[in-house]
Amino acid sequence: MDQVISFLTTRRSVTAKTMQPGKVDPDHLQQILTAGIRVPDHGALKPWKLVVIAGDARARLDTKIIHPEFLAANPDAKPEVEAVETGRLQRADTVIAVISSPVEHPKIVPWEMHLSAGAVCTTLLYAAQSFGYAAQWLTEWYAYNDRMMRALGGTPGHDQIAGFIYIGEKVKAPMERTRPDPEKVISYL
Repeated sequence: MDQVISFLTTRRSVTAKTMQPGKVDPDHLQQILTAGIRVPDHGALKPWKLVVIAGDARARLDTKIIHPEFLAANPDAKPEVEAVETGRLQRADTVIAVISSPVEHPKIVPWEMHLSAGAVCTTLLYAAQSFGYAAQWLTEWYAYNDRMMRALGGTPGHDQIAGFIYIGEKVKAPMERTRPDPEKVISYL
């Protein structure tokens, strides 16, 4: 068990902008996905969907949705900023979209279902990192875009993208960032 605690207390995300696509082993991906859906889920409702974006689908979504939607909202964008939007999903080998999709239930509120989708994101992230991959959980502007939601099979106005889990190759060790001071965020009653 010391290995699990050690991993959890030292793991760090590699930002998508600093990772390389690399190649995610298909067996590892299957294990990551299997682990990702073993999360707390009140009522066993499975109020989420996972969409694996890999291969040509990454460029297709960048070309057909992300770039044009960005230009529509930012017609005066500088060329270097626009260039980033042409390859968002191609920064990683595999991107897993997690869609929070609450279901009707007489006792379980949607908030609990959204939290379950967040747990899926965290578990996918940790599972990918446990194999040594560069991984990051992102919700960039396109997580709130209706065209992207429809392209992923979700329903705008009902479903929400909880996050995109980018999985690729580490080029260098991630930098440590400031962590919360336990004394300031933990209290005891």
